[in-house]
Amino acid sequence: MRHGVSTFVTDDGIGPAALGRALEERGFGSLFLAEHTHIPVSRESPWPGGAELPRRYYRTYDPFVALSAAAAVTERLTVATGIALIVQRDPIILAKEVASLDHVSGGRAVLGVGAGWNREEMRNHGTDPRTRTRLLRERVLAVKELWTKDEAEFHGEFVDFDPVFSYPKPVQDPHPPILLGGSGPTTFDRVVEFGDGWMPIYGRGTGDLRNQVADLRERAGRRLPVTVFDVPRKAEAVDELEAAGVDEILFNLPTGPEDETLRTLDELAKLF
Repeated sequence: MRHGVSTFVTDDGIGPAALGRALEERGFGSLFLAEHTHIPVSRESPWPGGAELPRRYYRTYDPFVALSAAAAVTERLTVATGIALIVQRDPIILAKEVASLDHVSGGRAVLGVGAGWNREEMRNHGTDPRTRTRLLRERVLAVKELWTKDEAEFHGEFVDFDPVFSYPKPVQDPHPPILLGGSGPTTFDRVVEFGDGWMPIYGRGTGDLRNQVADLRERAGRRLPVTVFDVPRKAEAVDELEAAGVDEILFNLPTGPEDETLRTLDELAKLF
């Protein structure tokens, strides 16, 4: 089982290159970065984490820029989004960004995606929150076409383009894994149809995780990878997830200055 971190890299915390080096030096396998393009000042959408939205949500770097910086100073670290809000991103540009990251990293990119929770943020990008799940599906499928076809085209409800040349193609064959977040009643339907893995948050949803993992893989007819976010800093939680057949666990890394972050990483590394 692999061990990584998920975090927000911001303009007032540790830099992405320093963080990437520190993770690889301590034996972590992956870096997953969150994304918010902006946060509207007047908010209606409740933050799932509580009443007060932390400032890191509106100070975060663009994830692909930050991951490129981390990739440039590492050799083995997986560089991933957790999650990229692709309902707010143009799929043609997204395909190029992730394929470019895959080249910069030598085939270490992973695209974690989700539909998001901040309805005001989506609306500022022209996205109707009521149809975001259908939009997510089409954009994932369109990106895969752009990655794998020499003359890619897509014709859907929301995404529509005639044949195009789109390069670079990813290093990974057939393409970087696309992991889908979520724990709702239809999440597995989406993972099985157009995902390459599942990314639940620890403790979210209902039911025993071991049974959920087994059910997903049985429905898919293959061993889909599972990456779990926000794993508690407890050895028993790590053991529990390994027994459940999870492939990768991600500890939440608080956003902070470099010295503080390095001390936290030292503590986390003792758990594996």
